Amino acid sequence: MSTGNRLRGENLTLAYDDRTIASGLDIEIPDGSFTVVIGPNACGKSTLLRSLARMLKPKAGHVFLDGRQIHSLPSKEVARRLGLLPQTATAPDGITVADLVARGRFPHQKLLRQWSREDERAVDAAMAWTQVTELADRTVDELSGGQRQRVWIAMALAQETPILLLDEPTTYLDIAHQIEVLNLCAQLHEEQGRTMVAVLHDLNHATRYATHLVALKAGRVVAQGDPAEVVTAELIEEVFGLPCVVVPDPETGTPLVVPRARTSRLGRDSLADVAGRGSGRGVRESA
Repeated sequence: MSTGNRLRGENLTLAYDDRTIASGLDIEIPDGSFTVVIGPNACGKSTLLRSLARMLKPKAGHVFLDGRQIHSLPSKEVARRLGLLPQTATAPDGITVADLVARGRFPHQKLLRQWSREDERAVDAAMAWTQVTELADRTVDELSGGQRQRVWIAMALAQETPILLLDEPTTYLDIAHQIEVLNLCAQLHEEQGRTMVAVLHDLNHATRYATHLVALKAGRVVAQGDPAEVVTAELIEEVFGLPCVVVPDPETGTPLVVPRARTSRLGRDSLADVAGRGSGRGVRESA
């Protein structure tokens, strides 16, 4: 494996107690990429992200950040280089948006310098980028799901790390807010040059936004690279067990995964007949 990129994992064995999630896993995050990790449930996506963020120590192998083993670095030093938005982030009761975003500056705080104009500038810029400035004095728990997610991203931005990891950032959001969050992530990647790594469940969102795609199955990397090159019907069926066709997205030209019809017309009619008999409707209709 090359050593040119800032974040990578070598020969990782990832486990919770005696339950092994991945073994012998190698991954390298291209600098300046928008990397998206996909795969079926329980394949190790979130576990991998936690290990890359130094929240889970590998049973074997190492994660490297800027050429050094990440667990050899002080916590605050890691937090100045790499930010994480976890899947189920929770805010303290009653905290305001401005106060939560300001917590992103903790890695930059020192014993003799608790707050500075630089901190203020970073918080203001993060809220402006995510369009939550007008929400600054509101409590986080009164916001909509989409607003809360933008606030959490603002906190991660205030941390001012060149690498940002997001674990399922669109979970529980409706389609409009999903696109809003992903557009924001793409904008941060394109205009600020941040390296973004996200776990996503929606395959078509992944192929539309990713510049680098990693497909996991059972704790191993099945394929990785440019979505236009690696996403095929064969890959999707291998990873997800989903028969499909892959066609160009009419808006972006990126791969669009279209599941094949589940049953024939005859199959659907047969299922309807069974349902009708189970409810007694079939008997009444034939009487």
